[in-house]
Amino acid sequence: MKKIINKPENVVDEMLNGFVKAYPQYVKRLENLNVIVRSNPKTDKVALVSGGGSGHEPSHAGFVGEGMLDAAVAGEVFTSPTPDQVYEAIKAVDNGNGVLLVIKNYTGDVMNFEMASDMAKEEGIKVEQVIVNDDVAVEDSTYTTGRRGIAGTIFIHKIAGAKAEMGGSLNEVKEVAEKVIKNVKSMGMALTSCTLPAVGKPSFNLGENEMEIGIGIHGEPGTHRDQVKSANEIVDELLKRIFDNIELKNGDEVAVMVNGMGATPLMELNIANLRVNDVLVDKGIKIVRTYVGNYMTSLDMAGFSITILKLDDELKELLLYKANTPAFVQI
Repeated sequence: MKKIINKPENVVDEMLNGFVKAYPQYVKRLENLNVIVRSNPKTDKVALVSGGGSGHEPSHAGFVGEGMLDAAVAGEVFTSPTPDQVYEAIKAVDNGNGVLLVIKNYTGDVMNFEMASDMAKEEGIKVEQVIVNDDVAVEDSTYTTGRRGIAGTIFIHKIAGAKAEMGGSLNEVKEVAEKVIKNVKSMGMALTSCTLPAVGKPSFNLGENEMEIGIGIHGEPGTHRDQVKSANEIVDELLKRIFDNIELKNGDEVAVMVNGMGATPLMELNIANLRVNDVLVDKGIKIVRTYVGNYMTSLDMAGFSITILKLDDELKELLLYKANTPAFVQI
């Protein structure tokens, strides 16, 4: 294993400290906690809290800032944060307007965030939650009951965050988050697995000419293995599964995300995006905004995912609303 680390047991702590050193204008770390919050919080709004296991950077701390999250909670690598850490994040950002938890549909995340929610409610804090399940690859998996939450989560952070920044109530912010969840679908693939620092070997092995279709973001194998194909063929296969799960017609508007899994060059992501664009345009579908890059990764995995969000006027306005975070700036 080749990793630029010191000790495997210190990677999360050192990563978070390095992160806040890089972006003090955006974020700070709560003392003795794996919780990142806004340096200059806005105190008259609903607060958004998200998080999950580390190894998905820039998720989730990279999206803490104006127009997106108020706090992000980091677990150990590919491990849900503990309920007490989530509870402390809720308490830190609550200002009386309520807190929305954005939870990816993994068993540990759902259980621990719900426990933290119960703890906060006992303290009189208003807490609501949404569960993201945008991955169309599998119905149930090693880590989930139901569909997994993957890169589509970023669109929930963006749109619900905008609604909160604009003064929406807790119920209004939750409702728009649920609308995004209903209309966002994703699917990914991998050319390589990923290597956990504490394990030191790949989570699964692929042959020289093999690829995995339908992977998750924790190094889980996908739906099936195939021979490596051209970028266009891979995109077509992923889009077919997405189109099977979302109703799109001529004239519809969408947002697109081509998300790198951690070790995929931007050159290759943009080649994939070219095909995504061509397919959507050929169908008469208007692309309002495209995002290409690393948004929710899987350590050092080579591969990418495609996310399509169907927009209406409300979602479009909120998508285009300004945001300013370490990993997402939109003017």
